Amino acid sequence: MTELLLTLLDKGGYLGIFVLMILENVFPPVPSEVILGAAGVLVAQGKMNGVALWIIATAGTVVGNLFWYWLGVRWSEETLKRMIDRWGRWLTFEWDEFTKARNIFRKYGDWIVFLLRFSPLLRTIVSLPAGLAGMKLWRFVLFTFLGSLIWNGLLILGGQALAGLIDRYETLAGYAIVAVVVAGIAVYIYRFVTWKPVKAHEGGDQV
Repeated sequence: MTELLLTLLDKGGYLGIFVLMILENVFPPVPSEVILGAAGVLVAQGKMNGVALWIIATAGTVVGNLFWYWLGVRWSEETLKRMIDRWGRWLTFEWDEFTKARNIFRKYGDWIVFLLRFSPLLRTIVSLPAGLAGMKLWRFVLFTFLGSLIWNGLLILGGQALAGLIDRYETLAGYAIVAVVVAGIAVYIYRFVTWKPVKAHEGGDQV
Protein backbone atom coordinates (compact mmCIF):
# COMPACT_ATOMS: atom_id res chain seq x y z
CA MET A 1 0.00 0.00 0.00
CA THR A 2 2.83 2.40 0.89
CA GLU A 3 4.67 1.67 -2.35
CA LEU A 4 1.46 2.08 -4.36
CA LEU A 5 0.73 5.48 -2.78
CA LEU A 6 4.29 6.68 -3.35
CA THR A 7 4.18 5.47 -6.95
CA LEU A 8 0.89 7.28 -7.61
CA LEU A 9 2.18 10.53 -6.11
CA ASP A 10 5.46 10.20 -8.00
CA LYS A 11 3.62 9.70 -11.31
CA GLY A 12 1.19 12.53 -10.56
CA GLY A 13 4.10 14.85 -9.82
CA TYR A 14 3.72 18.42 -8.65
CA LEU A 15 0.51 18.93 -10.64
CA GLY A 16 -1.04 15.93 -8.89
CA ILE A 17 -0.06 17.31 -5.48
CA PHE A 18 -1.51 20.71 -6.42
CA VAL A 19 -4.86 19.17 -7.42
CA LEU A 20 -4.99 16.92 -4.35
CA MET A 21 -4.38 19.88 -2.03
CA ILE A 22 -7.22 21.78 -3.69
CA LEU A 23 -9.52 18.79 -3.20
CA GLU A 24 -8.37 18.40 0.41
CA ASN A 25 -9.78 21.82 1.18
CA VAL A 26 -13.02 21.38 -0.79
CA PHE A 27 -13.90 17.75 -0.14
CA PRO A 28 -13.18 16.67 3.49
CA PRO A 29 -12.27 12.95 3.11
CA VAL A 30 -9.04 13.74 1.22
CA PRO A 31 -6.38 13.81 4.02
CA SER A 32 -3.53 16.31 3.67
CA GLU A 33 -1.53 14.46 6.32
CA VAL A 34 -1.31 11.36 4.11
CA ILE A 35 -0.72 13.36 0.91
CA LEU A 36 2.11 15.52 2.21
CA GLY A 37 3.52 12.90 4.55
CA ALA A 38 3.96 10.54 1.58
CA ALA A 39 5.27 13.39 -0.58
CA GLY A 40 7.84 14.08 2.16
CA VAL A 41 9.05 10.50 1.74
CA LEU A 42 9.53 11.18 -1.98
CA VAL A 43 11.62 14.23 -1.07
CA ALA A 44 13.79 12.07 1.18
CA GLN A 45 14.18 9.60 -1.72
CA GLY A 46 15.32 12.40 -4.03
CA LYS A 47 12.25 12.09 -6.29
CA MET A 48 10.84 15.52 -5.47
CA ASN A 49 12.35 18.88 -4.62
CA GLY A 50 11.32 19.85 -1.10
CA VAL A 51 11.03 23.60 -1.72
CA ALA A 52 9.05 23.16 -4.94
CA LEU A 53 6.72 20.68 -3.23
CA TRP A 54 6.26 23.05 -0.28
CA ILE A 55 5.31 26.02 -2.44
CA ILE A 56 3.09 24.08 -4.87
CA ALA A 57 1.23 22.26 -2.09
CA THR A 58 0.63 25.56 -0.29
CA ALA A 59 -0.59 27.16 -3.50
CA GLY A 60 -3.11 24.31 -3.82
CA THR A 61 -4.26 24.91 -0.25
CA VAL A 62 -4.80 28.60 -0.98
CA VAL A 63 -6.80 27.86 -4.14
CA GLY A 64 -8.99 25.38 -2.24
CA ASN A 65 -9.69 27.99 0.43
CA LEU A 66 -10.37 30.64 -2.21
CA PHE A 67 -13.28 28.48 -3.37
CA TRP A 68 -14.99 28.92 0.03
CA TYR A 69 -13.94 32.58 0.30
CA TRP A 70 -15.49 33.23 -3.13
CA LEU A 71 -18.75 31.62 -2.01
CA GLY A 72 -18.72 33.86 1.06
CA VAL A 73 -18.22 36.95 -1.10
CA ARG A 74 -21.00 36.01 -3.51
CA TRP A 75 -23.58 34.62 -1.11
CA SER A 76 -25.57 35.96 1.80
CA GLU A 77 -26.11 33.81 4.90
CA GLU A 78 -29.60 32.98 3.65
CA THR A 79 -28.17 31.66 0.39
CA LEU A 80 -25.55 29.74 2.36
CA LYS A 81 -28.31 28.14 4.44
CA ARG A 82 -30.03 26.92 1.31
CA MET A 83 -26.75 25.55 -0.02
CA ILE A 84 -26.04 23.68 3.21
CA ASP A 85 -29.56 22.26 3.27
CA ARG A 86 -29.07 20.98 -0.26
CA TRP A 87 -25.43 19.90 -0.33
CA GLY A 88 -24.26 19.98 3.29
CA ARG A 89 -24.79 16.27 3.89
CA TRP A 90 -22.46 15.35 1.02
CA LEU A 91 -19.85 17.88 2.14
CA THR A 92 -20.44 16.87 5.80
CA PHE A 93 -20.82 20.60 6.44
CA GLU A 94 -23.02 21.48 9.43
CA TRP A 95 -24.57 24.91 9.95
CA ASP A 96 -23.30 25.13 13.53
CA GLU A 97 -19.74 24.64 12.27
CA PHE A 98 -20.17 27.69 10.09
CA THR A 99 -21.67 29.78 12.91
CA LYS A 100 -18.79 28.81 15.24
CA ALA A 101 -16.24 29.87 12.61
CA ARG A 102 -18.24 33.06 11.92
CA ASN A 103 -18.38 34.01 15.62
CA ILE A 104 -14.65 33.34 16.09
CA PHE A 105 -13.88 35.46 13.01
CA ARG A 106 -16.07 38.30 14.31
CA LYS A 107 -14.37 38.16 17.71
CA TYR A 108 -10.74 37.98 16.61
CA GLY A 109 -10.74 39.53 13.15
CA ASP A 110 -8.62 38.80 10.10
CA TRP A 111 -5.72 37.20 11.98
CA ILE A 112 -7.87 34.21 12.90
CA VAL A 113 -7.62 33.09 9.25
CA PHE A 114 -3.88 32.58 9.86
CA LEU A 115 -4.26 30.96 13.29
CA LEU A 116 -7.01 28.53 12.29
CA ARG A 117 -4.80 27.01 9.59
CA PHE A 118 -3.56 24.82 12.47
CA SER A 119 -7.09 23.70 13.45
CA PRO A 120 -8.23 20.42 11.84
CA LEU A 121 -11.92 21.40 12.12
CA LEU A 122 -12.17 25.11 11.31
CA ARG A 123 -9.17 25.83 9.08
CA THR A 124 -11.20 25.68 5.86
CA ILE A 125 -14.63 26.70 7.14
CA VAL A 126 -13.31 30.08 8.37
CA SER A 127 -12.88 31.06 4.71
CA LEU A 128 -16.66 31.42 4.38
CA PRO A 129 -17.16 34.06 7.11
CA ALA A 130 -14.02 35.82 5.86
CA GLY A 131 -15.70 36.21 2.47
CA LEU A 132 -19.06 37.15 3.99
CA ALA A 133 -17.38 39.82 6.13
CA GLY A 134 -15.72 41.34 3.08
CA MET A 135 -12.16 40.61 4.22
CA LYS A 136 -9.78 42.11 1.68
CA LEU A 137 -8.67 39.47 -0.83
CA TRP A 138 -4.96 40.20 -0.48
CA ARG A 139 -5.13 39.84 3.30
CA PHE A 140 -7.07 36.58 3.01
CA VAL A 141 -4.56 35.14 0.53
CA LEU A 142 -1.58 36.34 2.60
CA PHE A 143 -2.81 34.94 5.93
CA THR A 144 -3.99 31.67 4.36
CA PHE A 145 -0.68 31.27 2.52
CA LEU A 146 1.48 31.96 5.59
CA GLY A 147 -0.49 29.66 7.89
CA SER A 148 -0.63 26.91 5.27
CA LEU A 149 3.08 27.31 4.53
CA ILE A 150 3.92 26.48 8.14
CA TRP A 151 1.45 23.59 8.45
CA ASN A 152 2.35 22.00 5.11
CA GLY A 153 6.04 22.40 5.84
CA LEU A 154 5.65 20.47 9.09
CA LEU A 155 3.81 17.66 7.30
CA ILE A 156 6.50 17.42 4.61
CA LEU A 157 9.29 17.45 7.19
CA GLY A 158 7.45 14.75 9.13
CA GLY A 159 7.32 12.57 6.03
CA GLN A 160 11.03 13.12 5.42
CA ALA A 161 11.87 12.23 9.01
CA LEU A 162 9.84 9.02 8.82
CA ALA A 163 11.17 7.96 5.41
CA GLY A 164 13.82 5.67 6.91
CA LEU A 165 11.33 3.96 9.21
CA ILE A 166 8.87 3.52 6.34
CA ASP A 167 11.56 1.82 4.24
CA ARG A 168 12.45 -0.44 7.17
CA TYR A 169 8.91 -1.26 8.21
CA GLU A 170 7.12 -0.98 4.88
CA THR A 171 4.36 -3.48 5.72
CA LEU A 172 3.60 -1.76 9.02
CA ALA A 173 3.65 1.65 7.32
CA GLY A 174 1.22 0.33 4.71
CA TYR A 175 -1.16 -0.78 7.44
CA ALA A 176 -0.85 2.63 9.10
CA ILE A 177 -1.73 4.45 5.85
CA VAL A 178 -4.68 2.13 5.27
CA ALA A 179 -5.82 2.77 8.86
CA VAL A 180 -5.67 6.55 8.35
CA VAL A 181 -7.58 6.37 5.06
CA VAL A 182 -10.19 3.98 6.51
CA ALA A 183 -10.57 6.21 9.56
CA GLY A 184 -11.12 9.22 7.30
CA ILE A 185 -13.75 7.36 5.31
CA ALA A 186 -15.42 6.15 8.52
CA VAL A 187 -15.58 9.69 9.89
CA TYR A 188 -17.05 10.90 6.61
CA ILE A 189 -19.72 8.18 6.65
CA TYR A 190 -20.54 8.93 10.29
CA ARG A 191 -20.89 12.66 9.60
CA PHE A 192 -22.94 11.92 6.47
CA VAL A 193 -25.35 9.71 8.41
CA THR A 194 -25.66 12.00 11.45
CA TRP A 195 -25.85 15.26 9.46
CA LYS A 196 -28.69 17.60 10.42
CA PRO A 197 -30.41 20.32 8.35
CA VAL A 198 -30.03 24.00 9.19
CA LYS A 199 -33.29 24.20 11.18
CA ALA A 200 -31.95 21.65 13.68
CA HIS A 201 -29.14 24.07 14.59
CA GLU A 202 -30.86 27.44 14.46
CA GLY A 203 -32.25 27.28 18.00
CA GLY A 204 -28.76 27.69 19.45
CA ASP A 205 -27.42 29.94 16.70
CA GLN A 206 -26.08 33.23 17.97
CA VAL A 207 -26.12 35.89 15.29
